[in-house]
Amino acid sequence: MTVDPLAEIVTLLQPSASFSKLVEYAGRWRIRRDVEGKPVYFAVLEGECRVIAANQPPIVVRAGDFVLSPSTSDQTIESVDAPPHGMDMLPVELGEGRFRVGRPDTPVNLRMQVGLCSFASPDAALLVSLLPAMVVVRDEPRLATLMHLVGDETRRSRPGRELVLERLLEVLLIEALRCGADASSVPSLARGLSDERVAAALRAMHAKPARGWTVVDLAAEAAMSRSAFFVRFSRLVGLPPMEYLLAWRMALAKRLLRSREFAIPQVADRVGYGSASTFSTAFARYVGMPPARYARDGTAS
Repeated sequence: MTVDPLAEIVTLLQPSASFSKLVEYAGRWRIRRDVEGKPVYFAVLEGECRVIAANQPPIVVRAGDFVLSPSTSDQTIESVDAPPHGMDMLPVELGEGRFRVGRPDTPVNLRMQVGLCSFASPDAALLVSLLPAMVVVRDEPRLATLMHLVGDETRRSRPGRELVLERLLEVLLIEALRCGADASSVPSLARGLSDERVAAALRAMHAKPARGWTVVDLAAEAAMSRSAFFVRFSRLVGLPPMEYLLAWRMALAKRLLRSREFAIPQVADRVGYGSASTFSTAFARYVGMPPARYARDGTAS
């Protein structure tokens, strides 16, 4: 069975929806988002605006565009004709699921469906670091449809609501990441998967994490020389091959330990370590506590 690294990571993140709302923007405006690193996503329904994120050039998004920020610590959204700096505004609630930004006596020039979610995984910081900081997808109607379904589900109390939301968000995130992978210039897992040769090595690692991989083995999977593969993988993914493999093995080990279904020697074997003692040393160095304590406490580093 073919293993999809992107689907594995999104599933491990355990996404859940915090809210979804329709926001109208009027006149000249600016809002600054600081949602403590929580993922933010929005679909532009009408109009256009400018998005400014840390360490990235400003971008203009228009009707039909979808933006996903897996980890948002400081992001500014403003009208193309923005007010002077220092004049930030706050959304005003108009009714259930509807908000407005800007003066009430000025015409609306932008409408967006905005969502905020959270990742329940204790390894979220590690997993998010493998994704792009921001993804912009142009003209993909499927994403607007998925957002509508998420918004509808968040506003109702139907049986199975949380499970449905989790699955919808998984599909939404995967769809956004794979649609936006080619356009992203930031090193990430999604960018690595957009490259046929690097993707072959990534899929091999995810399919057989217990194998005793070397850079030479992975370069062979990518049909490249060792040196060329190392440079290409590091440039696209943002981590050298063996560092990525270690990060993935530790994420899997944490999940297995939290499940309490396997003894430490079994966990060690499943993530590529020849003995429990070797695994315990590597785990303690990486996580900051021995695996037995991690399994008992169920906490992340």
